[in-house]
Amino acid sequence: MKLKSKDLVSNLKVSGQALKAQKQAILTQQKALKELAAHLPAQAKAKMPKPANKPKVTRKIVTPTDYKITSHYIYAGANATFFDQALPALVTFFVFFFVFLISGISLLSERTSGTLSRLLATPIRRSEIIFGYIIGYGIFAIIQTLLIVCFTVFVLNVHIVGNFWLVFLTNVLVAFVALTMGIFASTFAQNEFQMMQFIPLLVIPQVFFSGIIPLAGMAQWLQWIAHIMPMYYAGNTMINVITKGYLLSDVWLNLVILAAFGILFTLLNILGMRRFRQV
Repeated sequence: MKLKSKDLVSNLKVSGQALKAQKQAILTQQKALKELAAHLPAQAKAKMPKPANKPKVTRKIVTPTDYKITSHYIYAGANATFFDQALPALVTFFVFFFVFLISGISLLSERTSGTLSRLLATPIRRSEIIFGYIIGYGIFAIIQTLLIVCFTVFVLNVHIVGNFWLVFLTNVLVAFVALTMGIFASTFAQNEFQMMQFIPLLVIPQVFFSGIIPLAGMAQWLQWIAHIMPMYYAGNTMINVITKGYLLSDVWLNLVILAAFGILFTLLNILGMRRFRQV
C-alpha cells in the first residue's frame, strides 16, 4: 500500500514537470512568431487575413420633438383664470347681497317711523302689505339686477356661452329670494344695527356654497347644508349657463327651487306680520 502511494506521488511530479515544459515551449513558440511577424514586409502583412468586422447596429433615438401635443378645452380656453370661473357666482352674490340689504333696512325704517303701524291699523290684509312691498321693491330690484348683469357683460367683457336672458332670469329669481328673505329678517330686528348683524348669519355663509369654493372638497355635513342655501342653486346655475352653455331644459330644476324659496319666505312674512298688528 505504501509502495502504491509513493508511485502515485512520483507520477504526479513527473506530470507537473511535463506541463511546465509544455507551457514553456508554447511561450517560446509565440515569441518566435512575434519576432517573425516584425521582420515581414508590408506586402506580406497586407495579405494576412483580417478578423471579420462585427456588424454595426444603428439605433434611432426618439426625441420629444417627434411628438406633437394638442390641447382641447371643453370649457373656457387657454387664457381662462380663476376669476373667470368665480365671476358668475360673484355676480349672483352681489345681486343677492344688495337686494337683501336694501329691502331689509327699508322695511325696518318704515316700522321704526310708524308707517307700518298705521297700515296695520287699517282693514288692509297682511298679505296685501307683503305683496305691496314685494312688488314695489321688486321693480327696483329688477332694475338693479339688469344694471349688474349688463355691466358684467358689456363693461367687464365677460363672455357668456349660454343665453343672456337665462342669466338675467336666474338673477331676477335670486333678487326675489333676497327680497323676501330681507323682509323676513327685518321682522326680527329692532333697529338698523341689528339688521346689519344678520348679514354674517344669513348672507356671508351663502358665499361658500355659491360655487366659488368646490363643494366636493368640503365635509359631508357641509355638503348637506349647501342644499338648503339658495345661493347653491343660483351659483350652480350661473356657472353652468355662462361657462358651459347650459339651456333652460338643463337648469329648470334649480330655477324652480329658487322660486320655491321665494314663495316660502313670502308665506313666512305674511305669518310674521301678525306680531305687528295692534288692532
